Formats: sequence, structure tokens, C-alpha cells
Amino acid sequence: MMFACQQSDVQQDTDYQSMSDEERLEAARSMAQEFIMVDGHVDLPYRMKVGGFTLQREMLDVSERTDGGNFDYPRAKEGGLDAPFMSIYIPASYQERGGAKAFADSLILMTERIADTWPDKYAMAYSPSDIESNFEKGLISLPMGMENGAPIEDKLENVAYFHERGIRYVTLTHGKDNLIGDSSYDDTKTHGGLSEFGKEVVKEMNRVGIMVDISHVSDDTFYDVMELTSVPVIASHSSARKFTPGFERNMDDDMIKKLAENDGVIMINFGGSFIDGDYQQKTGEVREHIVNWLAENELSRNDPEAQKYISEYSAKHNPFPDVQKVADHIDHVVSLVGINHVGLGSDFDGVGDSLPTGLKDVSMYPNLFAELLKRGYSKEDIEKICSTNVFRVWRAVEDFASKS
Repeated sequence: MMFACQQSDVQQDTDYQSMSDEERLEAARSMAQEFIMVDGHVDLPYRMKVGGFTLQREMLDVSERTDGGNFDYPRAKEGGLDAPFMSIYIPASYQERGGAKAFADSLILMTERIADTWPDKYAMAYSPSDIESNFEKGLISLPMGMENGAPIEDKLENVAYFHERGIRYVTLTHGKDNLIGDSSYDDTKTHGGLSEFGKEVVKEMNRVGIMVDISHVSDDTFYDVMELTSVPVIASHSSARKFTPGFERNMDDDMIKKLAENDGVIMINFGGSFIDGDYQQKTGEVREHIVNWLAENELSRNDPEAQKYISEYSAKHNPFPDVQKVADHIDHVVSLVGINHVGLGSDFDGVGDSLPTGLKDVSMYPNLFAELLKRGYSKEDIEKICSTNVFRVWRAVEDFASKS
């Protein structure tokens, strides 16, 4: 596909399509280092929390290469990632038992501690200007987005509180309906969209300068937000429902068009179930075969013979999508609404072992850019996907708040 090439506002000087794969990859690596790259959703704070790293204990050293997870400083630098939005993720269970606000505060403090512990590598960021300044200094910025509006509780003043704490987007819901609105993962339809309180929350987010994130919300909630918001909104980590029929967590074509009419941005999630409608079936078939084979051969997964078989079988029947699938989602958005309304929202450290071949961690963004260049995207297009598009939304939100 060559949608982006057709959409570009300037003449493309370099014919990336005529390059060899290695030449294109080298060009992609260069762009990843040249441009500011923003990722709308990286779940590092929660990864650290569940790993037992608290403010009182030694924390995971993400200044060095880590054995697990998808993010650390060396790999981020290799991939050109400059501003991963740190997800302040609040599990829906906190809505039921309480403590959501305190838990959010603990993850914010943990994120701040990363910047304080390694000030030669990381810095907090609360605006596009902060990110630009940090980029010039060679620092990785740590902007924050709160995944689940539950910490707002039933107090509208907590919207301003979290803005003061550095939160720059709020994903209104997560796995269950909350006081703000209905979730895409919950069929209860508690409010039929936004609650009355949720409508006030959206207005208040507009007023104080927090981006509204419509990832995770139900379709009804999405349309209520679009009717109400005075500024563009984002989908910080969602993909196109065209490729995952029936998966409401992704956005359908009409929603993507509505988002673009509002000048918003959809930031593509890399998770296997988000980009490949057959992923769950494929992984299930591989798991079932391995379980049956182990039983038939009276082996456990830890037996050397079993490990060898599992490795070989999994490689031969690889259930994971590849980087081309992520490019397909970007192509689809661009074909619908143009290059100005798409970005990156990987969900690294949040989607487990479901990431595509070629996009397993933050060092691998250039593989995606090389694929896009192969399809006719220009250098300017890549920069828009990296940061120009989301910065446009963010600055529009800042500007509205400054005049409110």
C-alpha cells in the first residue's frame, strides 16, 4: 500500500522503495534517532510494582539492560524511543475495594524515583516542550498517563489534583465500568456511555489540560466523549477493529473517522490480540498441542527433551503476528483519515508474551519504520507517526486550558 506517500504534503526526495531491505533498515534506524519518538503507552511502573519494587526497596535497574520485560534504557536508546508515556495503571479491583487514588500516587512516586535515581538518563516531562528540551540533552522523557479514571473517585477536584501530580492523559475506564463511564470489556452497560459525573470529568479535563484517552471505553462512551469534548482526544493504545471483528476494545472505521474529524490521534497497540483477529486461536492450538504431547510422552515442560520439542514446534508453528500486521493497521488508518491521525501506542510491558515478531521490545521500532518506508511512506510521514501528530493534540489541549 502507498497511502502515506499519497498523503504526504511534500515531495519525497529519497526513493526508499528502491532500496535493499538492509539499506531501508539503516535509513529507519537513522530516522528513529533523528526524530523525537513518543510511545503512548508503556506499562513499566506497574511491571516494577508487581515485581516487588517499592519506594522502600531496591528498584529494578532500568538504567541497564534487563533480563525481562520490554523496556530499559539501553534498548530504548537503540530503538530511538525518547518519550514513553509511563502508564499509571489502576486495576479495576481498586474500584471495588477502594484505594485507587493512593495506588495511583504510589506509581507516580515510583516513576519520579526513576528520574531522580538516574538523572543522567531520564527526566520527567509534563509538556511537548519538556520532551523537546530533554531530547536536546540526550535524556529519555517520562511523561505520565493514568490508565483508568478510578483514582478520581467521586471527587471532581481530583482531576486538577492529578494534573498537578503530572498526569497528562487519563484513560477514562479500564476493564470494568466505573463512576465515569462504561468499559469496552464490560457488557453491563451501567451508564449507557458516560455517566453524568463522567461528563463533568471530561469537561474538567479539558479545563485543566489533561488529554482525554478513549482507549478501553465502550462505543457509547466514545461517542458521548466526542459530543462533549472541546479539544481533540487520543486513543493511547488501540488498533483498528477491521482486523479484529467483534473486539470492541479496538476502534471501528466510523470511530476512527470521528476521532479524525475532532483532529485526534489513534496510537496503534502492538499486542497480538489487538492486531491479529486469529491470534487467540493460533496460540490456543499451539498450547493444546504441547499439553497433549507432554501428556502422551509423560514429560514435564522442564525436561530437556520437552524443552527442545517445545522450542522447535513453537518455531515451526509460530502463532505470533509480525511487524507487517502493525503496518497494516497504520495503513488502514491512513487510508481512512490520512497520515495526521496515527501514532504509536505499543503497550510494551502490558501485553505479555503476545508481541509481534520484529517488535518484541523498545529496541525494535526501526523494523516497523523500515516496513512503512517499503510501503511508500516518506520521512515526513515517519516523523508525524513518531511525535508530530500527538504533539499537535497535546498542544491544543494545553492551549485550551491556558484560556479556560
